[in-house]
Amino acid sequence: MSNVVDVQIWSDVQCPWCYIGKRKFEAAVEQFRLEGGDVKVTYRSFELAPDTPVDFEGTPIDYLSERKGISPEQAQQMVDHVSHIAAIVGLEYHYDRIQQTNTVLAHELLHFAKVHGKQSELKERLLLAYFTEGRHVGRVDELAHLAGEVGLDRDAAAAALAEHTYLPDVKADMAQAVAYGIQGVPFFVLNDAYGVSGAQEVASFLAALQRAAADAERATVHGARGGDA
Repeated sequence: MSNVVDVQIWSDVQCPWCYIGKRKFEAAVEQFRLEGGDVKVTYRSFELAPDTPVDFEGTPIDYLSERKGISPEQAQQMVDHVSHIAAIVGLEYHYDRIQQTNTVLAHELLHFAKVHGKQSELKERLLLAYFTEGRHVGRVDELAHLAGEVGLDRDAAAAALAEHTYLPDVKADMAQAVAYGIQGVPFFVLNDAYGVSGAQEVASFLAALQRAAADAERATVHGARGGDA
């Protein structure tokens, strides 16, 4: 298996299932590479709640209760459930620390990181900062600090955020999500041909990677034969 599978992942920094899905997908990629395959990952922007203020007044429980029209008790049950699933894949969610915020700047920073070859590192750092450490990922100064932690130029990151240099890229990702019919995240697009929705099990991700690689290889062989004809 020689084909590299191109994977574009639409997700949001404040999406608990996106972090869980990331871990499961990474486990599938590890197995896929043992089989001789490889994967190129690009993270795309998807804002779950673009109307959220930078400084939300209240707790994540308040936010869920208000946004979904459910009781605080039901919201707490949702949080407990997703935290339990997160723990199974080795993640620590501390909802008592989470600072609900608008994530558009975080998405802009991820595009900045992509240009400088650090997107994967920053994605992981932002998710850890939000769900485990309770860092505020909606403010320029905090985001610039996190950028510096993964080896990016802190001042350049702050300037890009202040000038919204990469906001058009965020909007383009959102437009592409609409074109694909993506309504929830995480959403994985493999080789621009296959869509995988949600935090699937490792076996499901692995099967999707294998299928995408096999189809790409068949297409390559068919193309080569066509060229010889």
